[in-house]
Amino acid sequence: MQPEKNSKMPLTILGSAWLLAFAIYSPMFCVPPMEHIIKAEFLLTHAQASLLFSTPLMMLVLVAIPGGLIADRIGARKAAGIGIIIIVVGTILRSTATNYSSLLAFTLIFGIGVGLAFPNLPKVISAWTPRKKAGMATGVVVTGIMVGSALALAITIPLILPITNTFHGVFFFWSIPSIVAAILWWKLVKEPPRSNIHNEPTSRYKPMLLQVLKNKSLWLVAALLVLENSFFFNWVGWAPALIMLKGGTPEIAGLLTSIVQWVGIPTVILMPRLAYKLGVRKPFIWLPSIITAIAAWGAIYTDLSLMWLNVLLVGIADSTRIVVLLALPVELMPGEKVGTASGLVLSIGYLGAIIGPLIGGRILDITGSLDLSLLVLSGVSIAIAAVTFMLPETGTKNRIKQP
Repeated sequence: MQPEKNSKMPLTILGSAWLLAFAIYSPMFCVPPMEHIIKAEFLLTHAQASLLFSTPLMMLVLVAIPGGLIADRIGARKAAGIGIIIIVVGTILRSTATNYSSLLAFTLIFGIGVGLAFPNLPKVISAWTPRKKAGMATGVVVTGIMVGSALALAITIPLILPITNTFHGVFFFWSIPSIVAAILWWKLVKEPPRSNIHNEPTSRYKPMLLQVLKNKSLWLVAALLVLENSFFFNWVGWAPALIMLKGGTPEIAGLLTSIVQWVGIPTVILMPRLAYKLGVRKPFIWLPSIITAIAAWGAIYTDLSLMWLNVLLVGIADSTRIVVLLALPVELMPGEKVGTASGLVLSIGYLGAIIGPLIGGRILDITGSLDLSLLVLSGVSIAIAAVTFMLPETGTKNRIKQP
C-alpha cells in the first residue's frame, strides 16, 4: 500500500532529489574550466572542444520527451533511477577516454542519462508534494543545480586538478557525486504515494502525448523556457569576456560571473515561498524579466567597478524566473501527465541553451563587441515578459481548472 501524500515532502526524497540535481550538473560544468587543457591534449579546435560542454544539453533536448513518456509508464522514480545509472557510466567512462572521439562518445552517454533523469525530477516532486507547494520544493532542488555548477566552475582548476594531475582524474572525481546519488536514490527514494500510473492499461498512454501537445498553455511555457535558457546561457557564457573587455582580469571576470549562481541559491528557495504566500505566479516571471532587460541593457554602459550590481540583479531576477517556470508544468497538468509535459517543455526549452551562446559568439565574431548581444538579451527579456501575460494564472488567487 502506497503512503498518503503528506503536506510536507519527506526529507529523504527532497535530499535525494537535491543530490541528483547536483550530480547532473557538476560533471557538466567541470568542462569549461578545463577546455584549454583538453584542447591542447587532443589538438582540438574551439568548436570541437565546445561540444564536450553542449552535447549533454543536446541530448537533454533529444531524450527529454521519450524520458517523460517512460516515466508516465514505469514511474518517475524508476525512470530517474535508470537515468542516474547511465550518468554514472558516462562520467566514469569519460575518465578513461584516450582520444577526442571516445571522450565525445562517453559524454553522449552521460547526456542520455541527463535527458532521462533531469526531466523526471518535477514528476517525483509533484508525486510527493501538494500541487500548491510544488514551486517551493522545486526551488530547493534547483539549488542542487546551482551549487553543483558553481562549485565545479570554482574549484576544478585551483583545487581538483592539482590533486588529480590530469583532466582524466578530474572527470573521475566529478563522477563520485553521481555514484553516491545513484546509491541513495535506489536505496532511499520510495514509490510515490498513490502511484498507480504504471498499472493503468497500456492503451491509456497511446493518446498521452497528443493530449499534452494540445495544451496551449504548455506550449507557452516551452517558448518561455527557450527564451529563458537563451538568455541565461548567453549571459553566463559571455559575461567573463564582457568583464575582461571592460578591463577586468580573468580572475575578477570569473568571480563576478559566479555571483549569478551563488546569489541564485537563496533566491530559488525564498521566491517560491513568497509566490505561494501571495497566491500568484505570473508577476514572478514578468517583473524579473523587466529587471534583467534593464540590467542587460545597462551593462553596455556600466563601468567595471559597478558591474557587480548588474550581475547581482541578473542573478536574483533570472533565478526567480527560472524556478517558477520549471514548476509550471506541475501546476498546469494533472499528475499522470506531468512526466510527459515536463519532458516536452524541457526538450524544447533547452534548445535555447544551445542557440543563445551561439548567437552571442557570432555577434562577437562579427562586431568585435558584446554591445549588440546585450541588446538582444534585453529584447529577449522583454519578450519573456510579454509572453507571460498570455499564460493562465496558476496561483491560488486565480486557480485554473486542471485539464
